[in-house]
Amino acid sequence: MMLAWTTPAAASQQLLNVDEDLTVGLEAFSRIAPAVPIIANVVISENLFDVLTKATDGRLQFSIYDKYLSGLERAIKKMKTQSDSSLLSTLRLSRREKILEVDGTVTTQPVLEHVGISTWPGRLTLTDHALYFEALRVVSYDKPKIYDLSDDLKQIIKPELTGPWGTRLFDKAVFYKSISLSEPAVIEFPELKGHTRRDYWLAIIREILYVHRFIKKFKISGVERDEALSKSVLGILRLQAIQEISAVNSVCCETLLMFNLCDQLPGGDLILETLANMSSVRELDRTNNYKSGGGMYSISSLAMVSNLGFVLGTSSSDLNEAGLVVGEIAVGEMSSLEKVVKESQNSYKKTVLAQETVNGVKVDGIDTNLAVMKELLLPVMEIGKWLISLIHWDDPMKSLVFCLVLTYVIWR
Repeated sequence: MMLAWTTPAAASQQLLNVDEDLTVGLEAFSRIAPAVPIIANVVISENLFDVLTKATDGRLQFSIYDKYLSGLERAIKKMKTQSDSSLLSTLRLSRREKILEVDGTVTTQPVLEHVGISTWPGRLTLTDHALYFEALRVVSYDKPKIYDLSDDLKQIIKPELTGPWGTRLFDKAVFYKSISLSEPAVIEFPELKGHTRRDYWLAIIREILYVHRFIKKFKISGVERDEALSKSVLGILRLQAIQEISAVNSVCCETLLMFNLCDQLPGGDLILETLANMSSVRELDRTNNYKSGGGMYSISSLAMVSNLGFVLGTSSSDLNEAGLVVGEIAVGEMSSLEKVVKESQNSYKKTVLAQETVNGVKVDGIDTNLAVMKELLLPVMEIGKWLISLIHWDDPMKSLVFCLVLTYVIWR
Protein backbone atom coordinates (compact mmCIF):
# COMPACT_ATOMS: atom_id res chain seq x y z
CA MET A 1 0.00 0.00 0.00
CA MET A 2 2.74 2.46 0.93
CA LEU A 3 4.70 1.55 -2.21
CA ALA A 4 1.58 2.10 -4.32
CA TRP A 5 1.10 5.51 -2.67
CA THR A 6 4.73 6.43 -3.41
CA THR A 7 4.72 5.26 -7.06
CA PRO A 8 1.09 4.93 -8.21
CA ALA A 9 2.09 4.66 -11.88
CA ALA A 10 4.36 1.66 -11.31
CA ALA A 11 1.59 -0.95 -11.04
CA SER A 12 2.33 -2.37 -14.48
CA GLN A 13 6.10 -2.32 -14.05
CA GLN A 14 8.13 -5.38 -13.18
CA LEU A 15 8.36 -5.98 -9.40
CA LEU A 16 11.74 -4.98 -8.01
CA ASN A 17 13.67 -6.66 -5.21
CA VAL A 18 11.61 -5.63 -2.17
CA ASP A 19 14.42 -6.27 0.30
CA GLU A 20 16.92 -3.97 -1.40
CA ASP A 21 15.45 -1.50 -3.85
CA LEU A 22 12.10 -0.21 -2.63
CA THR A 23 11.72 2.51 -0.03
CA VAL A 24 8.88 4.80 1.00
CA GLY A 25 8.78 8.37 2.24
CA LEU A 26 7.10 10.20 5.09
CA GLU A 27 3.90 11.07 3.23
CA ALA A 28 3.13 7.46 2.30
CA PHE A 29 3.93 6.18 5.79
CA SER A 30 1.94 8.89 7.59
CA ARG A 31 -1.11 8.28 5.41
CA ILE A 32 -1.14 4.48 5.20
CA ALA A 33 0.44 3.18 8.44
CA PRO A 34 -2.12 4.74 10.88
CA ALA A 35 -4.87 2.78 9.09
CA VAL A 36 -3.60 -0.17 11.15
CA PRO A 37 -3.53 1.20 14.74
CA ILE A 38 -0.96 -1.28 16.03
CA ILE A 39 1.60 0.01 13.49
CA ALA A 40 1.13 3.75 14.04
CA ASN A 41 -1.40 6.45 14.78
CA VAL A 42 -1.96 9.90 13.32
CA VAL A 43 -0.38 11.81 16.21
CA ILE A 44 2.98 10.02 16.41
CA SER A 45 3.40 8.69 12.86
CA GLU A 46 5.93 11.36 11.81
CA ASN A 47 8.10 10.81 14.91
CA LEU A 48 7.92 7.04 14.43
CA PHE A 49 9.00 7.42 10.81
CA ASP A 50 11.97 9.58 11.89
CA VAL A 51 13.12 6.85 14.30
CA LEU A 52 12.74 4.06 11.73
CA THR A 53 14.63 6.03 9.06
CA LYS A 54 17.35 7.57 11.22
CA ALA A 55 20.07 5.51 9.52
CA THR A 56 18.61 5.59 6.00
CA ASP A 57 18.36 9.31 5.16
CA GLY A 58 14.62 9.66 5.57
CA ARG A 59 13.57 6.67 3.46
CA LEU A 60 11.97 3.61 5.04
CA GLN A 61 13.45 0.34 3.82
CA PHE A 62 11.44 -2.87 3.79
CA SER A 63 14.04 -4.71 5.90
CA ILE A 64 13.71 -2.17 8.74
CA TYR A 65 9.92 -2.14 8.47
CA ASP A 66 9.90 -5.95 8.63
CA LYS A 67 12.07 -5.89 11.78
CA TYR A 68 9.65 -3.40 13.32
CA LEU A 69 6.67 -5.67 12.58
CA SER A 70 8.54 -8.63 14.08
CA GLY A 71 9.30 -6.55 17.17
CA LEU A 72 5.60 -5.71 17.47
CA GLU A 73 4.71 -9.37 17.25
CA ARG A 74 7.11 -10.24 20.08
CA ALA A 75 5.81 -7.34 22.22
CA ILE A 76 2.22 -8.54 21.73
CA LYS A 77 3.13 -12.11 22.71
CA LYS A 78 4.97 -10.84 25.79
CA MET A 79 1.99 -8.74 26.89
CA LYS A 80 -0.41 -11.67 26.37
CA THR A 81 1.80 -14.00 28.40
CA GLN A 82 2.11 -11.51 31.26
CA SER A 83 -1.58 -10.60 31.32
CA ASP A 84 -2.70 -14.24 31.24
CA SER A 85 -0.35 -15.14 34.10
CA SER A 86 -1.35 -15.29 37.76
CA LEU A 87 0.77 -12.24 38.59
CA LEU A 88 -1.38 -9.88 40.71
CA SER A 89 -4.46 -11.66 39.33
CA THR A 90 -6.60 -10.95 42.40
CA LEU A 91 -5.88 -7.23 42.33
CA ARG A 92 -6.32 -6.98 38.56
CA LEU A 93 -9.59 -8.88 38.35
CA SER A 94 -12.11 -6.17 39.23
CA ARG A 95 -10.96 -3.75 36.52
CA ARG A 96 -9.70 -6.37 34.06
CA GLU A 97 -6.27 -4.77 34.17
CA LYS A 98 -3.72 -5.83 31.60
CA ILE A 99 -0.03 -6.04 32.47
CA LEU A 100 1.96 -3.76 30.18
CA GLU A 101 5.47 -4.07 31.66
CA VAL A 102 7.35 -5.84 34.45
CA ASP A 103 10.85 -5.03 35.75
CA GLY A 104 13.07 -6.02 38.65
CA THR A 105 12.91 -9.78 38.10
CA VAL A 106 16.52 -9.98 36.84
CA THR A 107 19.31 -9.53 39.38
CA THR A 108 21.45 -7.58 36.90
CA GLN A 109 18.65 -5.02 36.44
CA PRO A 110 17.16 -4.41 39.89
CA VAL A 111 14.45 -1.94 40.83
CA LEU A 112 14.77 -0.10 44.16
CA GLU A 113 12.04 1.71 46.04
CA HIS A 114 13.00 4.57 48.36
CA VAL A 115 10.40 5.63 50.94
CA GLY A 116 11.78 7.96 53.59
CA ILE A 117 15.13 6.53 54.67
CA SER A 118 14.31 2.92 53.74
CA THR A 119 15.28 1.25 50.46
CA TRP A 120 13.94 -2.06 49.17
CA PRO A 121 14.62 -4.05 45.99
CA GLY A 122 11.57 -5.55 44.36
CA ARG A 123 9.38 -6.21 41.34
CA LEU A 124 7.66 -3.34 39.53
CA THR A 125 4.54 -3.96 37.45
CA LEU A 126 2.63 -1.49 35.28
CA THR A 127 -0.96 -2.17 34.21
CA ASP A 128 -3.41 -0.01 32.29
CA HIS A 129 -4.71 1.38 35.61
CA ALA A 130 -1.96 1.32 38.24
CA LEU A 131 1.66 0.78 39.22
CA TYR A 132 2.46 -2.05 41.64
CA PHE A 133 5.65 -2.54 43.64
CA GLU A 134 6.35 -5.80 45.50
CA ALA A 135 9.30 -5.61 47.89
CA LEU A 136 11.60 -8.62 47.74
CA ARG A 137 11.98 -10.57 50.96
CA VAL A 138 14.14 -13.65 51.61
CA VAL A 139 12.24 -16.17 49.48
CA SER A 140 9.16 -14.33 48.24
CA TYR A 141 7.63 -10.94 47.51
CA ASP A 142 5.84 -8.78 50.05
CA LYS A 143 2.27 -7.55 49.66
CA PRO A 144 2.22 -5.14 46.69
CA LYS A 145 2.00 -1.41 47.15
CA ILE A 146 -0.48 0.18 44.75
CA TYR A 147 0.24 3.52 43.12
CA ASP A 148 -3.02 4.29 41.35
CA LEU A 149 -2.91 6.10 38.02
CA SER A 150 -6.61 6.04 37.14
CA ASP A 151 -8.10 8.07 40.01
CA ASP A 152 -7.71 11.82 40.42
CA LEU A 153 -5.22 11.85 43.29
CA LYS A 154 -3.24 14.94 42.21
CA GLN A 155 -0.37 12.70 41.19
CA ILE A 156 3.04 14.17 40.49
CA ILE A 157 5.37 11.96 38.46
CA LYS A 158 8.78 13.31 37.47
CA PRO A 159 12.49 12.40 37.20
CA GLU A 160 14.37 12.29 40.48
CA LEU A 161 17.95 12.14 41.79
CA THR A 162 18.99 9.50 44.31
CA GLY A 163 22.11 8.47 46.19
CA PRO A 164 23.40 6.87 49.39
CA TRP A 165 22.20 8.32 52.72
CA GLY A 166 19.76 10.67 51.05
CA THR A 167 22.26 12.38 48.77
CA ARG A 168 21.14 13.50 45.30
CA LEU A 169 23.80 12.18 42.93
CA PHE A 170 22.35 9.77 40.34
CA ASP A 171 19.68 10.77 37.82
CA LYS A 172 18.10 7.32 37.54
CA ALA A 173 14.80 7.44 39.45
CA VAL A 174 11.10 8.27 39.15
CA PHE A 175 9.34 10.38 41.80
CA TYR A 176 5.68 9.56 42.62
CA LYS A 177 3.54 11.70 44.89
CA SER A 178 -0.22 11.73 45.49
CA ILE A 179 -2.70 12.84 48.16
CA SER A 180 -3.22 9.18 49.11
CA LEU A 181 0.40 8.79 50.29
CA SER A 182 1.76 10.09 53.56
CA GLU A 183 5.17 10.57 51.92
CA PRO A 184 6.30 10.35 48.29
CA ALA A 185 7.89 7.25 46.83
CA VAL A 186 11.02 7.20 44.69
CA ILE A 187 11.59 4.24 42.38
CA GLU A 188 15.17 3.84 41.16
CA PHE A 189 16.38 1.97 38.06
CA PRO A 190 20.13 1.42 38.60
CA GLU A 191 22.35 1.00 35.55
CA LEU A 192 26.03 1.59 34.90
CA LYS A 193 25.68 4.13 32.11
CA GLY A 194 22.94 6.63 31.36
CA HIS A 195 19.32 6.53 32.46
CA THR A 196 17.48 4.88 29.56
CA ARG A 197 15.56 2.47 31.82
CA ARG A 198 14.32 5.36 33.94
CA ASP A 199 13.33 7.39 30.88
CA TYR A 200 11.39 4.45 29.45
CA TRP A 201 9.51 3.77 32.68
CA LEU A 202 8.82 7.46 33.26
CA ALA A 203 7.29 7.72 29.79
CA ILE A 204 5.03 4.66 30.02
CA ILE A 205 3.87 5.52 33.57
CA ARG A 206 2.98 9.03 32.43
CA GLU A 207 1.20 7.64 29.36
CA ILE A 208 -1.22 5.70 31.56
CA LEU A 209 -1.64 8.67 33.91
CA TYR A 210 -2.31 11.07 31.02
CA VAL A 211 -4.85 8.82 29.29
CA HIS A 212 -6.88 8.59 32.51
CA ARG A 213 -6.67 12.38 32.92
CA PHE A 214 -7.94 12.67 29.35
CA ILE A 215 -10.83 10.31 30.14
CA LYS A 216 -11.82 12.27 33.23
CA LYS A 217 -11.40 15.72 31.68
CA PHE A 218 -13.75 14.98 28.78
CA LYS A 219 -16.03 12.65 30.80
CA ILE A 220 -15.48 9.73 28.45
CA SER A 221 -17.19 6.47 29.37
CA GLY A 222 -18.19 3.09 27.99
CA VAL A 223 -16.65 1.86 24.79
CA GLU A 224 -15.05 5.25 24.08
CA ARG A 225 -13.17 4.97 27.37
CA ASP A 226 -11.85 1.57 26.36
CA GLU A 227 -10.91 3.01 22.96
CA ALA A 228 -8.75 5.66 24.66
CA LEU A 229 -7.08 3.03 26.84
CA SER A 230 -6.45 0.93 23.74
CA LYS A 231 -4.59 3.82 22.11
CA SER A 232 -2.23 4.10 25.09
CA VAL A 233 -1.70 0.32 25.23
CA LEU A 234 -0.86 0.13 21.53
CA GLY A 235 1.51 3.07 21.96
CA ILE A 236 3.44 1.24 24.67
CA LEU A 237 3.62 -1.89 22.50
CA ARG A 238 5.06 0.19 19.65
CA LEU A 239 7.64 1.72 21.98
CA GLN A 240 8.69 -1.74 23.18
CA ALA A 241 9.14 -2.87 19.58
CA ILE A 242 11.22 0.21 18.72
CA GLN A 243 13.45 -0.26 21.77
CA GLU A 244 14.07 -3.86 20.77
CA ILE A 245 15.16 -3.10 17.20
CA SER A 246 16.76 0.31 17.68
CA ALA A 247 20.53 0.40 17.33
CA VAL A 248 20.77 3.57 19.44
CA ASN A 249 19.82 4.04 23.07
CA SER A 250 18.80 7.67 22.65
CA VAL A 251 15.19 7.02 21.61
CA CYS A 252 13.01 9.82 22.98
CA CYS A 253 10.21 7.74 24.46
CA GLU A 254 7.78 10.64 25.00
CA THR A 255 7.61 11.48 21.29
CA LEU A 256 6.39 7.96 20.44
CA LEU A 257 3.53 7.93 22.97
CA MET A 258 0.43 9.87 21.95
CA PHE A 259 -0.72 11.29 25.29
CA ASN A 260 2.85 12.15 26.32
CA LEU A 261 3.35 13.98 23.04
CA CYS A 262 0.08 15.90 23.36
CA ASP A 263 1.26 17.09 26.77
CA GLN A 264 4.37 18.59 25.12
CA LEU A 265 3.20 19.86 21.73
CA PRO A 266 1.89 23.40 21.29
CA GLY A 267 -1.78 22.84 20.56
CA GLY A 268 -1.71 19.42 22.21
CA ASP A 269 -4.86 20.31 24.13
CA LEU A 270 -6.62 20.92 20.79
CA ILE A 271 -5.54 17.48 19.61
CA LEU A 272 -7.06 15.89 22.71
CA GLU A 273 -10.23 17.93 22.37
CA THR A 274 -10.56 16.88 18.73
CA LEU A 275 -9.96 13.27 19.72
CA ALA A 276 -12.70 13.48 22.35
CA ASN A 277 -15.16 15.06 19.92
CA MET A 278 -14.50 12.59 17.13
CA SER A 279 -16.77 9.87 18.54
CA SER A 280 -20.09 11.54 17.74
CA VAL A 281 -18.80 13.07 14.50
CA ARG A 282 -17.43 9.79 13.19
CA GLU A 283 -20.59 7.93 14.20
CA LEU A 284 -22.69 10.47 12.29
CA ASP A 285 -20.36 10.26 9.28
CA ARG A 286 -20.49 6.48 9.37
CA THR A 287 -24.31 6.53 9.43
CA ASN A 288 -24.53 9.02 6.56
CA ASN A 289 -21.96 7.17 4.48
CA TYR A 290 -23.73 3.89 5.11
CA LYS A 291 -26.99 5.38 3.86
CA SER A 292 -25.33 6.86 0.80
CA GLY A 293 -23.39 3.68 0.13
CA GLY A 294 -19.98 5.38 0.29
CA GLY A 295 -17.18 6.20 2.70
CA MET A 296 -14.76 3.91 4.44
CA TYR A 297 -12.94 4.26 7.76
CA SER A 298 -9.99 2.41 9.23
CA ILE A 299 -10.31 -0.06 12.09
CA SER A 300 -10.46 1.37 15.62
CA SER A 301 -7.77 0.83 18.25
CA LEU A 302 -10.16 -1.13 20.48
CA ALA A 303 -11.14 -3.42 17.62
CA MET A 304 -7.44 -3.97 16.91
CA VAL A 305 -6.73 -4.79 20.56
CA SER A 306 -9.69 -7.19 20.61
CA ASN A 307 -8.44 -8.87 17.42
CA LEU A 308 -5.10 -9.39 19.16
CA GLY A 309 -6.89 -11.33 21.90
CA PHE A 310 -7.19 -8.72 24.66
CA VAL A 311 -10.32 -7.48 26.40
CA LEU A 312 -9.92 -4.04 27.95
CA GLY A 313 -12.24 -2.64 30.58
CA THR A 314 -15.92 -3.42 30.13
CA SER A 315 -15.82 -3.84 26.37
CA SER A 316 -18.52 -5.96 24.82
CA SER A 317 -17.45 -9.11 23.06
CA ASP A 318 -19.41 -7.85 20.06
CA LEU A 319 -17.99 -4.43 19.29
CA ASN A 320 -20.63 -3.64 16.69
CA GLU A 321 -23.38 -4.18 19.24
CA ALA A 322 -21.50 -1.93 21.64
CA GLY A 323 -21.70 0.93 19.15
CA LEU A 324 -17.97 1.24 18.61
CA VAL A 325 -16.84 4.21 16.60
CA VAL A 326 -14.52 3.74 13.68
CA GLY A 327 -10.84 4.59 13.39
CA GLU A 328 -8.87 7.78 12.76
CA ILE A 329 -8.31 7.48 8.99
CA ALA A 330 -10.98 8.04 6.33
CA VAL A 331 -10.37 6.96 2.75
CA GLY A 332 -10.24 9.85 0.29
CA GLU A 333 -10.26 12.68 2.82
CA MET A 334 -8.30 14.18 5.70
CA SER A 335 -9.95 13.74 9.08
CA SER A 336 -10.31 16.55 11.61
CA LEU A 337 -7.68 14.85 13.79
CA GLU A 338 -5.17 14.79 10.93
CA LYS A 339 -5.77 18.48 10.28
CA VAL A 340 -5.25 19.59 13.88
CA VAL A 341 -2.16 17.37 14.23
CA LYS A 342 -0.69 18.92 11.08
CA GLU A 343 -1.32 22.43 12.43
CA SER A 344 0.27 21.52 15.77
CA GLN A 345 3.34 20.04 14.09
CA ASN A 346 3.76 23.15 11.93
CA SER A 347 3.50 25.35 15.03
CA TYR A 348 6.08 23.20 16.79
CA LYS A 349 8.49 23.45 13.84
CA LYS A 350 8.10 27.24 13.81
CA THR A 351 8.77 27.32 17.56
CA VAL A 352 11.91 25.21 17.17
CA LEU A 353 13.12 27.39 14.30
CA ALA A 354 12.52 30.56 16.31
CA GLN A 355 14.37 29.09 19.30
CA GLU A 356 17.32 28.12 17.10
CA THR A 357 17.41 31.69 15.76
CA VAL A 358 17.41 33.08 19.31
CA ASN A 359 20.17 30.67 20.32
CA GLY A 360 22.18 31.72 17.26
CA VAL A 361 21.85 35.38 18.21
CA LYS A 362 22.97 34.55 21.74
CA VAL A 363 26.03 32.72 20.42
CA ASP A 364 26.88 35.60 18.10
CA GLY A 365 26.56 38.01 21.03
CA ILE A 366 28.87 35.91 23.16
CA ASP A 367 31.44 35.78 20.35
CA THR A 368 31.29 39.57 19.98
CA ASN A 369 31.71 40.12 23.71
CA LEU A 370 34.68 37.76 23.77
CA ALA A 371 36.33 39.68 20.94
CA VAL A 372 35.85 42.99 22.80
CA MET A 373 37.25 41.52 26.02
CA LYS A 374 40.23 40.13 24.14
CA GLU A 375 41.04 43.55 22.71
CA LEU A 376 40.77 45.19 26.14
CA LEU A 377 43.06 42.58 27.69
CA LEU A 378 45.63 42.74 24.88
CA PRO A 379 48.08 45.01 26.82
CA VAL A 380 47.95 42.69 29.82
CA MET A 381 48.59 39.69 27.58
CA GLU A 382 51.58 41.45 25.99
CA ILE A 383 53.05 42.21 29.43
CA GLY A 384 52.60 38.56 30.34
CA LYS A 385 54.45 37.43 27.22
CA TRP A 386 57.30 39.91 28.00
CA LEU A 387 57.64 38.59 31.57
CA ILE A 388 57.76 35.01 30.31
CA SER A 389 60.48 36.03 27.85
CA LEU A 390 62.53 37.55 30.70
CA ILE A 391 62.11 34.43 32.83
CA HIS A 392 63.33 32.23 29.97
CA TRP A 393 66.35 34.57 29.33
CA ASP A 394 65.53 34.84 25.66
CA ASP A 395 67.41 38.19 25.71
CA PRO A 396 70.14 37.87 28.41
CA MET A 397 70.86 41.62 28.56
CA LYS A 398 67.19 42.52 29.20
CA SER A 399 66.83 39.73 31.74
CA LEU A 400 69.99 40.86 33.58
CA VAL A 401 68.83 44.49 33.72
CA PHE A 402 65.41 43.34 34.97
CA CYS A 403 67.02 41.28 37.74
CA LEU A 404 69.24 44.20 38.84
CA VAL A 405 66.31 46.62 38.90
CA LEU A 406 64.11 44.15 40.81
CA THR A 407 66.90 43.50 43.33
CA TYR A 408 67.38 47.23 43.88
CA VAL A 409 63.64 47.74 44.42
CA ILE A 410 63.49 44.92 46.95
CA TRP A 411 66.62 46.17 48.76
CA ARG A 412 65.21 49.70 49.01
